[in-house]
Amino acid sequence: MGPVESEAAFLARYDPADYARPAVAVDLVLLGLSGGCPAILLLRRDRHPHAGRHALPGGFVGIDEALDDAAARVLSEKAGGARAHLEQLYTFGAVERDPRMRIITVAHLALLTEAAFAEALARSPALQPGTVAAAEGGSVTVRAADGAALALAFDHAEIVALALRRLRGKLDYSEVGFALLPELFTLRQLQDVHEAILGTRLNKPAFRRRMLDRGWLEATGRFETGTSYRPAELYRFRPIPSQNPSQTSSRGD
Repeated sequence: MGPVESEAAFLARYDPADYARPAVAVDLVLLGLSGGCPAILLLRRDRHPHAGRHALPGGFVGIDEALDDAAARVLSEKAGGARAHLEQLYTFGAVERDPRMRIITVAHLALLTEAAFAEALARSPALQPGTVAAAEGGSVTVRAADGAALALAFDHAEIVALALRRLRGKLDYSEVGFALLPELFTLRQLQDVHEAILGTRLNKPAFRRRMLDRGWLEATGRFETGTSYRPAELYRFRPIPSQNPSQTSSRGD
């Protein structure tokens, strides 16, 4: 048996061109609330393929760029650096999802408060809002401000549908819903977020009791202002420390 080749020698003669390399992209589901409904920010494509259709903001990942860095760059370049809770959603890799070439995209969910949603629109005039409504079979319909249904490019309708399903699934047991709220909020605003995402009305006393019992909320002793009715107390989100100090959080799940 001959001598075992060293790793350095193996790498020196290794040729990456021996294997086809698909392109990798990131697409952002910039999601907030508008008029009591989930809403996303889209860009209208002005070139082929799918010219004239709307698409999620996205871009190719650089050869020396980490996925999280690419997502943050796209957020900065195409949404004016809007503040968002950003996490990996899912990897979409159907062979023919893009007619140009083999492109794998790592979709990210970017949650925006109402203020951040408006800020992104103001900073990036090319962005257009679309409200999202769940349809039968788990699909979604995205509508423009005038109520017209928008045709999304590529598999972006599938990406948006998964984003909404994932958000609905995590809303009741995770802290993710607070990313859609300002730093200080009322219990009414918190319930509005849950009802908008879930698409259903919730029992007010039961919802408030459940949220308070979980220890996520910290009363501030302050009250909302500028209301024509009795002002409600303001709360802030209080993260619950992990049971395992060595456990690190992960983007996506």
